[in-house]
Amino acid sequence: MERIEATIQRVTFRNEENLFTVVRLKVDGTKAEVTATGKFPTAKAGQLVVLMGEWTVHPTYGRQLAVAEVEYTEPKTKKGIEKYLASGIIPGIGPSKAKAIVEHFGTDALEVLDEDPSRLLEIKGFGDKMVRKIAKGLFEHKAVERIMVFLRGHGATQSDAIKIYKAYGERAIETIKENPYRLAAEIRGIGFKKSDAIASELGFRSNHPYRVMSGVSHFLMADSDEGHCYSDLDEFSLRVAGQLGVDENDVRKAAVSMDGGEVALEDGHRLFWAPLWYGERGVAKLMSKLTDTGLWKLEGPSEDEMAALGAECGLELADAQKAAVRAAMSNGVSILTGGPGTGKTTTIKAIIALYERRGSKVLLAAPTGRAAKRMSEATGKPAMTIHRLLEFQPREDGWRFAKDENNTIKCDALIVDEMSMVDIMLMYSLLKAVKPGTVLVLVGDVDQLPSVGPGNVLRDLIDSKTIATTELTEIFRQDSQSGIVTNAHRINEGEFPELWGKEDFRFVQKEEPAEVASAIIDLACRILPYKLGFDPVSQIQVLSPMRKGTAGVENLNLLLREKLNPQRKERPELKYGFTSFRRGDKVMQTSNNYDKLVWNGDMGIVTYVDAEEAELVVSFPDPEGDRSVKYAQQELDQLELAFCISIHKSQGSEYQAVVMPITTSHYMMLRRNLVYTGITRARSYVAIVGTKKAMAIAIRNASVAERRTRLAHRLREGDPEGV
Repeated sequence: MERIEATIQRVTFRNEENLFTVVRLKVDGTKAEVTATGKFPTAKAGQLVVLMGEWTVHPTYGRQLAVAEVEYTEPKTKKGIEKYLASGIIPGIGPSKAKAIVEHFGTDALEVLDEDPSRLLEIKGFGDKMVRKIAKGLFEHKAVERIMVFLRGHGATQSDAIKIYKAYGERAIETIKENPYRLAAEIRGIGFKKSDAIASELGFRSNHPYRVMSGVSHFLMADSDEGHCYSDLDEFSLRVAGQLGVDENDVRKAAVSMDGGEVALEDGHRLFWAPLWYGERGVAKLMSKLTDTGLWKLEGPSEDEMAALGAECGLELADAQKAAVRAAMSNGVSILTGGPGTGKTTTIKAIIALYERRGSKVLLAAPTGRAAKRMSEATGKPAMTIHRLLEFQPREDGWRFAKDENNTIKCDALIVDEMSMVDIMLMYSLLKAVKPGTVLVLVGDVDQLPSVGPGNVLRDLIDSKTIATTELTEIFRQDSQSGIVTNAHRINEGEFPELWGKEDFRFVQKEEPAEVASAIIDLACRILPYKLGFDPVSQIQVLSPMRKGTAGVENLNLLLREKLNPQRKERPELKYGFTSFRRGDKVMQTSNNYDKLVWNGDMGIVTYVDAEEAELVVSFPDPEGDRSVKYAQQELDQLELAFCISIHKSQGSEYQAVVMPITTSHYMMLRRNLVYTGITRARSYVAIVGTKKAMAIAIRNASVAERRTRLAHRLREGDPEGV
């Protein structure tokens, strides 16, 4: 094994997930540049490194050093120090500040920063606020470096180390030694696998109670990520034992011991993550209160009121719509469901108008900002997200809703749209804040994909047969000629769509995945913008059933960006892992961020990139005006490109045009409700690229992935234990 001392000249490639890095190095004492590959805890231009490794010959890239060990030292020359500081390794110091520091302190710059950063005030242009920021960055940098050294070889990234430091402070390493599995439970982005690798290195045995209990939590949460509210204890214990390499009884004992804490065991065999157990029971109990018509006096609309509605508002209703209006005005809770073109929006407008005629205060809400904005545009009334309605408040110890059973929503009637997107926990939070006596109208298309989060709330409410439900099925005359509407209904009924002869629906026959991808790029970037005048970024959305593959989300994103927002000198970039972000990029938030008040699935545009400060700004649309949100470089794992998104992620959204691949390579995801959901996201135009065979497979597959829930049962049978 060879030892070399070198300076990193540039980082050619870096994967932040596994730390695999390719760098160009200048070997000390020579003019030679060499390539090195391996796992680098950090990699910045200007860093001095001592590497241990073996020389290899790559068939394409030639001679490389395969690195086994990495140590870091500080540069000694003025040029090296400036490059090191300019790399952004210390928060608050970029290229211009690095140059000023080295010009003033010379080769003593790093020593000054280490011992007395207040001396930066000697430099012209460095004020108190700036110096305090740099001093704080230095302190945190040293702490993070210590954590990185401790976690070396465990796959922990610099971003992970920063999160660990922010969570545990100076006790970070001590905390990890005591129980590394706390990382999985308490640090976002550090899952069970990383925690388990660290624990193994620290000598924790495979059946250590901390490990088995952490495994129970991990796999139970993984089940909830699939939409389930509970798991069967026998099946779960057997499956998790195999995953952990322990005895089935170890898992069972751990799960039972956690009952009453992190998990809830119901009837001896249903294993719930505790919040979901409380959530289901709470929704059932609160629904029972809201549907108790003895709490208030409700009167359905008179014939005179219905006639006045038509005369004053121009809202002529079909019989089924009238039935929905009467249900909404005669029941504490009612459900309105139906597919596209069946008049749900007109019915909502009628309900609003009649309540307002009676002097009642009506509020409108939806699960996402995009859905709320759609609702507002359709009704002409203000709408807000459920989170805003509940007055979401981030806190140091997490978050809370200001609206709850002690501080209820002030209105007479509340209408919630896109209910298929609402998971069990959000529903529980909403119902806690709805005062008994308030009329609740729930609107959604039950045939859409279920919520991303656990539960199947809308379906369960309907299946319980305890809530007054009206289903609209008639397609109105103005929509009957629409290819989008008619084909959506044909697909939902198991019939093959009319692929040709519709002005707003186009099918492009392509067999090979590369041809499919090429056709999609052409449609989204050239044909539809030219033919229909739609903006390719803001008005056209590419949807794909799967993430991987030639016609998957990840590849299509790269192809679309190169057409719509190519790299240019005037567009600085920030890199994270395999992805770079530049001004003008369409991006999506991939997890809930309670501090920034952005949610999983929110989409926006990168409006500003500051390479000096290593941060960028994303503008997110909002019913009350666009919001600008700042991200530091280490937070970019929360974003992904969104020129193309998955059909699942498109729920609750509406776009002028949708372009969608449907190919046999998507076989595992081809389901009727998936294609139906994708088509119904389009307002004006749908273009599908693929094969008729793939469409036929999807339409025939009417199976809906089963979700293990107990809400319908609790609503029908009651919950004798209460909540």
